[in-house]
Order: sequence, then C-alpha cells, then structure tokens
Amino acid sequence: MLAAGGARSAVLSDSSRTALAHAMAQVNTLVLGKPREVDLAFACLLAGGHLLIEDLPGLGKTTLARALAATLGLSFARMQFTADLLPSDILGVSIYEQDQRNFRFHPGPVFTQLLLADEINRAPPRTQSALLEAMAEHQVTIDGVCHALPNPFFVIATQNPVDLAGTFPLPDSQLDRFLLRIALGYPDAAAEREMLVGADRRDLIAGTLPLIGTEDVLALRHAVTQVHASDALVNYVQALLTETRRHPQVQVGLSPRAGLALLRAARALALLRGRDYALPEDIQAVFEEVAAHRLVPQGDTTDRVALARSILKSVAVE
Repeated sequence: MLAAGGARSAVLSDSSRTALAHAMAQVNTLVLGKPREVDLAFACLLAGGHLLIEDLPGLGKTTLARALAATLGLSFARMQFTADLLPSDILGVSIYEQDQRNFRFHPGPVFTQLLLADEINRAPPRTQSALLEAMAEHQVTIDGVCHALPNPFFVIATQNPVDLAGTFPLPDSQLDRFLLRIALGYPDAAAEREMLVGADRRDLIAGTLPLIGTEDVLALRHAVTQVHASDALVNYVQALLTETRRHPQVQVGLSPRAGLALLRAARALALLRGRDYALPEDIQAVFEEVAAHRLVPQGDTTDRVALARSILKSVAVE
C-alpha cells in the first residue's frame, strides 16, 4: 500500500490528491489483495508507459485492466491475441468505397485510451510487432498515412509464461516498450475467500462509476514530470545502469532509455506516495519491474528477476 506518511506533494492540488487516492482505493476493492501491484499499475499509467503482466491464467490480469478503465473513465478495448491474428485486426484497414471512389480508413481496436492486449504471446511475432509503433510513437501508419492515437494511450498486455504450449516469446525490442513488467501471483487466503463468497468481479466492475477522467489523467501525468530528481539520485541510477553492463552474468545491460524509464517510474511512485521529490527508495521499489525484462542474461537458464535483485543489492546508495 502507499505509505501513510511522507511529505505532501506540492505539484498536486488537494482535490487532485483526494481524487487519486479514492481512485486507487476503488481499484483495490475490485482487485483484492494486490495493493502493491495496483500501485505499480497506477505508477506505470501516470509515468506515460505501458504495462506487461506475466502470470498464469485466472489470476486477475484482465480484472485489473478493466478495473482501471472503469475507475479512470477511459475508453477501453480488449483484443484476444491468437495464432491467426493479423496486424490489420489490431490497427485497422483501408477499404475502397465504390461510391466515393477512394479508400477509407477503418480504425482497429488500438484506437482507444486503454487497450488490453490479452495473451499477447499467443500471437506470432509479425502481429506482436504491429503494436511497436503504437506504443512508442502513439500513432500507427497505414498505407503511408499516420493516424494519431487517443491521448492518453495506455497498453496493458498480458502473457502466460513461455513454457506453456502455443506461445511465442516477446522479442527484446517489444519487451523494451513496456515500462514495467509485473506478476500478480495467487491471492492470499482472505482475499481468495472474499472472491469465492462475494459478488462476481465482472458485475462489480460493470457497476463502477469513474472517479477521475481523461483530463485528470493528463494533469497527473504532467505532475509526474514536475517531481524533482536530485543529482545524487541520478548518480544512483547511473551506478545501477553501469553495474548491469559490467555484471558477469549479464550479456546486454540496461540502455539509457531504460534509465529514463527507471526515473519516470520512480517519479510517478513518489507522486503516489505524496511527495514532489523522488528518493532512492522509489528507485529500489520499481527497479525489479523496470529492469528484469530488459536484461539479457548470459545463459537461458538465468532468472532475470533474481539477476535484477542481485544487481540492486550490489549497488550502494551514496
């Protein structure tokens, strides 16, 4: 959960701070027993990134995406990725209209504010790559024409572990487009019992009213950019980046873009914790989720998460 104490943020008004707190509380009532993961999802959204949720089926990945869309009042679309899905099924297609004697572009599901790319690693690489431009540039190019996506544009992709049959591992270039990668895991006993005896999550989400809207989300994203990162904090980030590049178990370390992602995520988390400045604790809180999926280990058997944790422990805060 968010820390109760700490300095209050000067970059948010009291009303914005209260609305954000209520929105997070509402999502936590819909996604039971996962306060840290909800915090990270909000941090990812406010940092302007995209979220990858990697876990087994049935653990609440879709519920989290729908709960966020309903609470934030964002337009929502869900795409089920399958082996026969084509890029045009996601992006849209230009169709010739005989009466007009020209081509008309018909937008695909990607033209929404929150896109749930469900089981993204069940689609072949060609289809996965259709999202690259959309995620990086917030636009798609069809027949040489660029089409802007809505603002904000936020992708939540889910994937099953790659050892399950019928999956295609995401390439490193695709993984790098995700600001954070998280796993939900099994709920604790109390949360699971509440799910078993309580109302259906889908019914609860269907009856959920938005607590903040598009303009609020954009304002919060702007507030994240105002969160201060000291020179000492940037030095700490650089030390972490350097360690990933010289670590004996790492083949490819973190890029400067990964360093920017780390700072953005830490700033967003600091804002959620009620501060207008980021601390090393914020970097440490998001490092694993920012770094693990971007690291390329020396051997295929090396655990990326364990590798990220060991790197974090090896770099001291000065």
